Amino acid sequence: MPEGDSVYQTAWRLHAALAGHELSIADLRWPSLATADLVGDITIEVVSVGKHILHRLDSGRTLHSHLKMEGRWRVRRREPQDRWGDPAVRAVLATGSHVAVGTRLGMLDLVATRDEQTLVGHLGPDVLGPGWDPERAVANLTARPEVVIGEALLDQRNLAGLGTVYVAETLFLQHLSPWTPIGEITPARLAGTVARAHTLLSANKDTYARTITGSRVEGQQDYVHARSGYPCRRCGTTIEVASLDETGRVIFFCRTCQEGPFPDLRAQRPLGSTPRGPETRRAYRTRR
Repeated sequence: MPEGDSVYQTAWRLHAALAGHELSIADLRWPSLATADLVGDITIEVVSVGKHILHRLDSGRTLHSHLKMEGRWRVRRREPQDRWGDPAVRAVLATGSHVAVGTRLGMLDLVATRDEQTLVGHLGPDVLGPGWDPERAVANLTARPEVVIGEALLDQRNLAGLGTVYVAETLFLQHLSPWTPIGEITPARLAGTVARAHTLLSANKDTYARTITGSRVEGQQDYVHARSGYPCRRCGTTIEVASLDETGRVIFFCRTCQEGPFPDLRAQRPLGSTPRGPETRRAYRTRR
C-alpha cells in the first residue's frame, strides 16, 4: 500500500491537472457509481487525507478514492487517439487538455462534500495535513498502552499516513523495537517518535526519489526496509524481517541498534538472493 507521501503526490498531480477546469468526461466504472454524472462539474481541489484522496467539485460533491495495494491514478495530456478499454480502469476523468485514469482502485465513493467525514472521520491527525496535531497523535497512541509501537503507528486511527516503510525507518532511527508496548515507552520518547515520522514524510512529500538515509543512489535510500539479510549500515548486524501482527504485515529491523523485545528467528538470507553461491556474496557486499 502506498505511503502517505506517495498519496500526497498523487493528489497534487490530480489537482495540478484538473483544478479550475470542467470535466468533459467522467466515466466511473464502479457498480454503485455507474449512473453518476459528473460531466460539467468543475474541480475545486484535490487533496489527500492520510492515504485517502478527496476530489472536491463545485456541485457540492466529493469523489473519494483509496489506492489500497494496487491502485494508481495516472495523469497526462489528452490525445485524440485516447482509449480506455483496459479492464483494470475504474475511473476516467478528463478536461479539455488532461486526463486522469484510475486503475485498480481499492475504493471509489461519491458523497456530498459536507459528508466527507463519513469516509475519513475515523482517521487520526494527517501527518502531512495542514491540521497536523502531534499532541493528539501521541494521545491516541497512549490510549492503548498494551499495543506494540509498530502496530500502533500503522493504525490510521492514531495518525494517518504511515506505512510499513516509514514505520520501520522511524523506529530504527529512534532505536526502538517494533514490538515494544506503547506503555513501556516514555512520553518524551513517544513524542520524539511521532515527530521523527512527521519529519521523514515531510522531507519526502515533494520528491519521487524517496530517501531516508540522505542518499538517492538506488539501494542506498533506506536503513532497514527491504534489507533483510544484509548488514546494518550502522553496526553491521544482519537486518531481519518478521511478521508484525496477525494481518501478515512485515517489518524490518536491527536487533542491535533497536531496543526492546524481538521475535526469535532463524538466520535470513538477503532479500531476493539465491540460496548460496557467489551471486549472494556479491549482493551482500553491494548492499552493504
